[in-house]
Amino acid sequence: MRLLAGEITRAIVIECGTAGFLERISEPTWFQALGCVLGFDWHSSGLTTTTCGAIKEGIRGSEEELGLFAAGGKGAASRKTPAEIAVSGERTGIDAGPLIYASRTAAKVDSAAVQDGYQIYHHVFFFDAESNWAVVQQGMNERTRMARRYHWLSKKVRDFVCEPHAAICCDARGRTLNLVDEASERARETSAEIACQRPQKLLSELTHLKNLTFPHRHEVELSDIEPQRLKRIFLKTYEAQPEGFEALLSLSGVGAKSLRALSLIAELIYGKPPSFDDPARYSFAHGGKDGTPYPVDRALYDRSIEILGRAIRRAGLSQPQELQTLKRLEWVFKGQ
Repeated sequence: MRLLAGEITRAIVIECGTAGFLERISEPTWFQALGCVLGFDWHSSGLTTTTCGAIKEGIRGSEEELGLFAAGGKGAASRKTPAEIAVSGERTGIDAGPLIYASRTAAKVDSAAVQDGYQIYHHVFFFDAESNWAVVQQGMNERTRMARRYHWLSKKVRDFVCEPHAAICCDARGRTLNLVDEASERARETSAEIACQRPQKLLSELTHLKNLTFPHRHEVELSDIEPQRLKRIFLKTYEAQPEGFEALLSLSGVGAKSLRALSLIAELIYGKPPSFDDPARYSFAHGGKDGTPYPVDRALYDRSIEILGRAIRRAGLSQPQELQTLKRLEWVFKGQ
């Protein structure tokens, strides 16, 4: 998988540039197809982690030559993303600051501003020498054991906190506190304004809300809000006086429960409801490791790597003819 992923990535960069690769990796259907080409189970959450890992390892050592870099990974590796971006920046002269901010903000949005029941455990940040970037991250719902993948592309991000995603894909959809929905604009603005108020006032309002009884049809649930536990966070937001929702989201310690509490106050006291719309919208070449639709054919797999590798080497020697033929894969692989 590592070898084939590396050759495919190089072929795409040669043909379409690094921006072309980033655009493709941020498209969920293309990403899923790539994972299947690499031989992973089409229906498994592991496709995301393995495909990203294979690409990262496949280009290791040739990042500067390609002008393409990858940082992060699954679990503990995801927390190393800022440091890995910084190392690449020091080595190449790329300004790492905005890239680190983009990585952290994308992770914060999908872990706190989109409260869909999926805990983020995988985050990979792809970027190029021109500071274009893409994010592929995944969350798991512990109750349903379903996964959800979040795709970001820098050129599609006009606002980090308003419809920023290139795509979100999942087989299951449900009620979601979606604070980055366009329809949540007033809730975002009000939440940021509320966060600048004195903590005592916010705690008093939350305590009052806890004592009210709402009809069952109401969208809001207060059962997981403990006002006193939020006192430290509200003191921090009051001292910081964030100018807008993005600045609020970026504050250390401001997480899902803090934003939920603020959005509840914005809705129930100030009449600015957030959106509860779930933002999720949405071929086998070498077989799959689970045997579906058939076991991986190692001979065919190795042959694919050989063909791609030879094409890329010749393209590097100003002999692009063979690489061009890969556009007609039905001809290249006929009879193989």
